[in-house]
Amino acid sequence: MSDLLDKKCVPCEGGVIPFDISEIHKYQKKVDGWSLIKNQEEIFFLEKEFKFKDFLESQNFVNQVGKISEEEGHHPDIMFGWGYAKIKITTHAIKGLSENDFILAAKIDKIINA
Repeated sequence: MSDLLDKKCVPCEGGVIPFDISEIHKYQKKVDGWSLIKNQEEIFFLEKEFKFKDFLESQNFVNQVGKISEEEGHHPDIMFGWGYAKIKITTHAIKGLSENDFILAAKIDKIINA
């Protein structure tokens, strides 16, 4: 994971091929506990749910995720409420996963592991 933490997300406006399943699995080993999901359009996402003791902890975590997302220029889908936050990451411009998604996942995990 440390090699991902040292990288910065690169802006993606499309025109890049999303990772194939073997590349996804290679990178998935570098992030802890992120599930690989595919939606009805066959687009891959990384997804992880985080647990907290109350709403305020969830909100503080989401605010930190938002700050990192802005710094990286890469924005996940976030759902949160009392005691939880669920994060979904994909590169919308290419309709799939790229290295950016794994960089962001590693940086989100760092919030929890700090």
